[in-house]
Amino acid sequence: MKNFGLFILGVVLGALVVYFYCCNDFGVTDPPEVLEPKGLITPKEAMVLDEAYNLRYNIINDSLFKNSETGDNRSSWWSIENIKNYIDYAENQAGELGYTLDGLRLYLGAHPDVEGETGLTTLFFIPTGTKNTSQGSLLPMPQGGSGDIPGGNGLNFGQSGVPPDANYPQ
Repeated sequence: MKNFGLFILGVVLGALVVYFYCCNDFGVTDPPEVLEPKGLITPKEAMVLDEAYNLRYNIINDSLFKNSETGDNRSSWWSIENIKNYIDYAENQAGELGYTLDGLRLYLGAHPDVEGETGLTTLFFIPTGTKNTSQGSLLPMPQGGSGDIPGGNGLNFGQSGVPPDANYPQ
């Protein structure tokens, strides 16, 4: 009987070891599914958009930047880390302002003229979202773009193209 009890204990312990060894993924998880965002364009489509902008760019450049060595800016660049940090920041600030962040709007702008130099065109992000309310609703919220969050800080000062007037691709 004593040997039989030890045998059962050994089988149970062995089964537990096999279970934890075989059935544990040891922290290895499947990579998250990568979803294709809406609005993707091909490099060829980007080229069409860039070329279609040439007329507008030339009008701006020829009138405002005729004496400039570089011409106006055509692009802005931000690091992925900076954009992720901005999204985290904007989401937190939106919550503090009583909103739920649901997107970012990209605006065209221009830096002010300084010391006789015309300010270059820039792009900047502004957070968008919906006002938090405590009232429930059975009606679905319309999809599309939400309004800018009043008081939400934007993200600007991306790096200009090299050179600033360079077309796509750089």
